[in-house]
Amino acid sequence: MTGRTAAAALAILGAVLCLALGTAGPAVAAPAPAPPTDTAGSGVAEPGTGSATRPGTGSITRPGAGSATRSGTGSITRPGTGSATRSGPGEHRAALPGAGEHRAARPEADQPPADDAGCTVAAAPPPPVDASEQPHPGTLAPAPLPVPDQPVGGPTMGGCGTVLPAGAPPLPTGETSASWLIADLDTGAVLAARDPHARERPASLLKVLTSLVVLHSLNLDTLVEGTQDDANAPGSRVGVGAGGQYSVRLLLTGLILNSGNDAAHALARQLGGVPTTLTEMSQTAAGLGALDTRPTTPSGLDAAGMSSSAYDMALFFRAAMRDPTFVEISRTRLADWPGHGDLPGFKISSDNHMLTSYPGTIGGKTGFTDDARHTRLAAAERHGRRLVVVLMRGEQHPVPMDTQAARLLDYGFTLPAGTPPVGTLVDAAPADAASAPAADTPDANQPTPAQETAAHRTYALATIGGGAVLGALLSWLIARRRPPGRHTSTHPD
Repeated sequence: MTGRTAAAALAILGAVLCLALGTAGPAVAAPAPAPPTDTAGSGVAEPGTGSATRPGTGSITRPGAGSATRSGTGSITRPGTGSATRSGPGEHRAALPGAGEHRAARPEADQPPADDAGCTVAAAPPPPVDASEQPHPGTLAPAPLPVPDQPVGGPTMGGCGTVLPAGAPPLPTGETSASWLIADLDTGAVLAARDPHARERPASLLKVLTSLVVLHSLNLDTLVEGTQDDANAPGSRVGVGAGGQYSVRLLLTGLILNSGNDAAHALARQLGGVPTTLTEMSQTAAGLGALDTRPTTPSGLDAAGMSSSAYDMALFFRAAMRDPTFVEISRTRLADWPGHGDLPGFKISSDNHMLTSYPGTIGGKTGFTDDARHTRLAAAERHGRRLVVVLMRGEQHPVPMDTQAARLLDYGFTLPAGTPPVGTLVDAAPADAASAPAADTPDANQPTPAQETAAHRTYALATIGGGAVLGALLSWLIARRRPPGRHTSTHPD
């Protein structure tokens, strides 16, 4: 073989090695980092206005009066005549009618005014502000959930502006949430809302959906032994310890009162594992008509594809409040928590401070992550009426979230009983929901991040090793074909 031929062979070897290593590159990428903590009031900086985008599924045109189009970047554009814009927390923008164009969402005379003409409804949450939603190596972030042709709960629920009953008084000041909803827990009447179907991250409000699955699938008296994996759950924890003994009822109490991510992990184990739990959560949500919800963790911590809405969270809470156990836990302020090992037992208290600060409160849930920002769910009873309010992607300043929730509840209670609703909390999935593609559900056989990392590392090492063997073989062949006297040595014979 000539020197030129040998060089060509080496060049081919280099190309083969580059191709092999390029294929293995994604496999040896760093695993997704741990999700952020879920602790309210941590003073995390506001998200910026970066322009990161989410993969979509192409444009989808929704029929109706003035057809709406959903683009692949996670939004639904509704045509209108105005060009003014409204920016919410995190620069979640929606185009609104121009001056003097405050219009009703439906042409019927009995429908309330809404400021959603020409605005953009979020088909996916805003881009994350950290790496909590980085997909596992070798996987892609899921596309936004499909948007039903008709908004669940009525036509006005599909808008992104504020919708109020006809003749209703002005809203209270200081409300900062990107979307919210006030509804009657007993009748299902939606009394007022803003962007109720906007896809947002629920944070720990998702634990209400987890509770529904647990209440349906597990015996409350079953004892669950805690593990170190439970204790290592990131974010807020109630105190599950390795070797500790906890009833399902007690784990539910820690899940709701202290927003225990360790309790969520222990309950998911009892349900058959995290993938099984997420599948049951997805099925429960779909059955209730909560078509904005894709759970990706049992605790509500952020992960790729997570989404829900103020409307869906109201559906979950209304369903949960039909269960006496959930009602009892939701009202609880203090509970005893057992110790484990040398750690003695202690008291746990509810994170829902409205139980003591707002008269008539009958339950609720708090939530926070860096990407979800502050979320809040609160319910109260007054003069025989039970109302619930849900707030998504809000801020504690200038008005605390509990104060915002209290003001919206006060507003709802000022509306006379029998006020025509602006929408309805459905009792089950609408009949026409089957026309929309099914929501993604997790694969029960999907490997864990640790399994994925080990598999990727093995594949990468095998690829590199194969390249090395190929290189040695080519070098041997080249050496055999060299003419005598052409090679040199640094040492004399």
